[in-house]
Amino acid sequence: MPNISTESINTTTAPSQPSSTPSASIQNTVTLFNPAKPTVPSEQRSIDSSEPYHHKANHNQNRSISQSSDATSGALLTENAPVNAAPKIGFVSLGCPKALVDSERIITELSRDGYQVASDYEGADLVVVNTCGFIESAVQESLDAIGEAISKNGKVIVTGCLGKEADKIRAMHPAVLAVTGAHAYDEVIRAVSLHVPKPDRSLDASYDPKIDLINEAGIKLTPSHYAYLKISEGCNHRCTFCIIPSLRGDLVSRPIDSVMNEALALKNAGVKELLIISQDTSAYGLDLKYKTSFWNGMPLKSKFYDLCQALNDLGIWVRLHYVYPYPHVDKVVELMGEKKLLPYLDIPFQHASHSILKAMKRPAHSENTLARIHAWREICPDIVIRSTFVVGFPGETEEDFQCLLDWLVEARLDRVGAFTYSEVEGAVANDLPNHVPEDVKQERYERLMTLQQDISAQKLQEKIGKNLMVLVDEIDSEEGVAICRSYADAPEIDGHVYVDDITDAVKVGQFLTVTIDDASEYDLFASYKA
Repeated sequence: MPNISTESINTTTAPSQPSSTPSASIQNTVTLFNPAKPTVPSEQRSIDSSEPYHHKANHNQNRSISQSSDATSGALLTENAPVNAAPKIGFVSLGCPKALVDSERIITELSRDGYQVASDYEGADLVVVNTCGFIESAVQESLDAIGEAISKNGKVIVTGCLGKEADKIRAMHPAVLAVTGAHAYDEVIRAVSLHVPKPDRSLDASYDPKIDLINEAGIKLTPSHYAYLKISEGCNHRCTFCIIPSLRGDLVSRPIDSVMNEALALKNAGVKELLIISQDTSAYGLDLKYKTSFWNGMPLKSKFYDLCQALNDLGIWVRLHYVYPYPHVDKVVELMGEKKLLPYLDIPFQHASHSILKAMKRPAHSENTLARIHAWREICPDIVIRSTFVVGFPGETEEDFQCLLDWLVEARLDRVGAFTYSEVEGAVANDLPNHVPEDVKQERYERLMTLQQDISAQKLQEKIGKNLMVLVDEIDSEEGVAICRSYADAPEIDGHVYVDDITDAVKVGQFLTVTIDDASEYDLFASYKA
């Protein structure tokens, strides 16, 4: 793969250090990274759910009550709120980045009202649990989290995707105070204020509304150097294994001026990387009929390609997630080939067998995706493709599964996650015939991940000796190692670049140009000379 230099991908206008201006800062949270040095030799690692995040199919962005508090502890408004007067709300956020963005918005609005964020259950006047309901394991995790919050605090409000199943939640946990669905921000705020009245800021002599403001970017539950930017909600597809449309509704896109205002605010707050998310990113603007809005005095269409062009002009990393392989994605890949976007596509292919894709009712299931991938690599040789796959879908034969393995050998994807099919209440696929036995599902999953591990190792070996630009996520000061990501690595789901022998001058949120010295199955190891 060709070298990626510091000038090659959208960093020419980004400062080398995070902003130090208080009003422009976004608060950090504790984030879960792989250890700087693997405790088990890479060749001995097994393929299971405890492996690093790039093994996982779901882009899981859970935040515990203490992590949510860490993210908001430096916010100007909550710092200046009177300690004795301001009620404290605890937050547990489960599920994907879209749910994390919902939590960020709720926390921001409550903070503007004068509430503080609690660091533990005991210190909270009330706890909000933002749930996930995508697969059965996520449902159980959410129900367990609700139970833990009730047992340790007693006053709990439930929101998020599982909120659609209010009867199920109340049957198991009758003590919950309120249940709302996904992205029901106003309902959550009203429920909180009903059970824990908002503080009267006029009683606080130190409060100055001209100073104690949350910046325009809001409070984030991510580190200060990257942020998720949600461009739409809901989905128009009716995949048979998915209940997201019933949880979050049909596609509702944000007008492009609203998206760009938030993107600019995040950049001005010191964000170096925007991760674009939605249920169907490449369908952005379809529901708006690609309506034209004005931003910075320029007309812009609420359209996927136009949005990508506008985001490029911000001069920071832009990473695209949840992109369906529609034909118009080819034009966006051209932007990547012109070094105007990170050459990274997160595309949930889900399978390769046409019969299984048809049974799944996947959009673009009849497309020749291998030909598209080869064409993309002609346009943009640096492109990195991440995807997820379902193993053991009802009716999947050994022939279907072998088709998937053969497809992976040909496609040589850079990042792959997989999960075995499990029934989700309300999913159409539950009623399909010929369900695959659990032991067969697991055996196929392990075969797939073993194959992909070999492909990943081969591709990473090709990078040894090359220079690569990386973004510092964390520093292990004891080991003298910077834990970084390249353009090929999305946070918490992909690999890392471990950089040895760094100096004290290297900071979190800084871009470095490093030399790749070694590689494992999923990670790179590099050296840096200032």
